[in-house]
Amino acid sequence: MPPTDPLIRDKDAAAMIGASVSTFWRRVADGTIPPAIKIGGMSRWRRSEIEAVIARAEAQREPVAA
Repeated sequence: MPPTDPLIRDKDAAAMIGASVSTFWRRVADGTIPPAIKIGGMSRWRRSEIEAVIARAEAQREPVAA
């Protein structure tokens, strides 16, 4: 059975937010994106954490004036 909240790589997480991998890591460094889960030498994020980052950004954006 596949996990309901899979761990994803930096490349996949960066693609979710539409950023380069280097920009993704800058957002980790500045705290916008939570730190990685370290497994051995690997860095992984829960998909739900990246989705939460996107949801927070959507909630904070200014409404478009009509």
